[in-house]
Amino acid sequence: MKRSFTAAAAISALAVAASILPAAAQDNVAFQLWTKEGTGDGSYQFVEKLVNDYMAANPGVTITLVNKNVEDLRQQFLTTSLGGQAPELLWTVSDHVGPFTTSDVILPMDGLEGVDLSAYLPNALGSVQLNGQTWGLPISFGNHLMLFANKDLIAECPADTDAWVAAAKSATGDGNYGMVWNQTESFWLMPFLGAFGAQLFGEDGVATLNTPEMVETLTFLKDLKWNQGVMPAEADYNVADGMFKNGAPGAAPAADASLAPSATPAPTGVAASIINGDWTVGAYADAFGDKLLICPIPQVTGHDWPAPLVAGTYLMMSKALADDPAKEAAVVAFANYVTGTAQQLDMVSTLKRLPGTNEAFNDPAVTGDPILAASAAAAVHGAGTPGQLEMRCVFDATRTGTKTIMTDQNADPAAVAAQMQSDYDNDANCM
Repeated sequence: MKRSFTAAAAISALAVAASILPAAAQDNVAFQLWTKEGTGDGSYQFVEKLVNDYMAANPGVTITLVNKNVEDLRQQFLTTSLGGQAPELLWTVSDHVGPFTTSDVILPMDGLEGVDLSAYLPNALGSVQLNGQTWGLPISFGNHLMLFANKDLIAECPADTDAWVAAAKSATGDGNYGMVWNQTESFWLMPFLGAFGAQLFGEDGVATLNTPEMVETLTFLKDLKWNQGVMPAEADYNVADGMFKNGAPGAAPAADASLAPSATPAPTGVAASIINGDWTVGAYADAFGDKLLICPIPQVTGHDWPAPLVAGTYLMMSKALADDPAKEAAVVAFANYVTGTAQQLDMVSTLKRLPGTNEAFNDPAVTGDPILAASAAAAVHGAGTPGQLEMRCVFDATRTGTKTIMTDQNADPAAVAAQMQSDYDNDANCM
């Protein structure tokens, strides 16, 4: 999908005032913006409107907007960068920091004229910080795990994990459980590592998985699963999600697992609480209405808050801009427009995403909305998803260990941590 916009679109006085370029960038200039946003959820249309409005306010600027899926954007940006035909600006995901910095094809934001990094949420910046530099500007912030609960079963956010376990025990029995989450993926392990102060990478950039902090984390999870009696024996993503939804007002009776035609049994019983991501907020709000409780994952008693991995969408700039000061100034001015407060709040209203700037994040549009405010409260405890290419190998190495702890009550946390490190060290993709 490719389209060059003209300056004929009508815009509001606010948009005009917010987007006037500095004198250095007033000359005629053209650049390309590749975005990973698609048409299905209206996000491409949101980007399209931003571009349209901006060019109407700045007749000397022509922006060509191109939509690409995430993987094509990554691969084709790397290819076109080698050939000198790369787009000047990307609207993409934090996962791309690793391959783009390794290939030396994007500009660091630090010290770039016109860019004020202090305007952005530190936790959002964390996902695009690598090798001591910042490689993108946050547009949105989120993709984090948090605690959802059924208010009929858990009335208020637990003060800590002891309080959470106590509330969960009161909701456990007759095939029902007090807490559930996806026990098969290490994305759900990561928040608890933060509570025990674990660092995924050492200063040398090598994964540090066989550590005392990892053993503490695995020991905590083993106790939660096998000694407290508040979690089902097995639960993948669909089972966990289904058990929580089974408790929604007016939900159909839980399916009989013996009648389920698929290989994965239909979820039975009700879960009073679930750890799941911000992508489920809309579905859970629709199902539970005012019975939905949203909280940060409770603080581990005697330790820190869990730190769910956070990410978002980011603007990244081609290194080729360094050779064209006028075009660089124009791209920076447009980036400042996209992440300006008016546009950030429009995104909150239109796409229901948390914004990436401090001012918008603390605006009543976020703080005054019960759902967004609850999601924001959970996100502030988060840690930026590491941008190293090796993060994929970390997920692979910790996935098996996560499953072991959650399925084998005799598993030795120290042995599991050692195996995680061995799996990482022997991963051919990370050697």
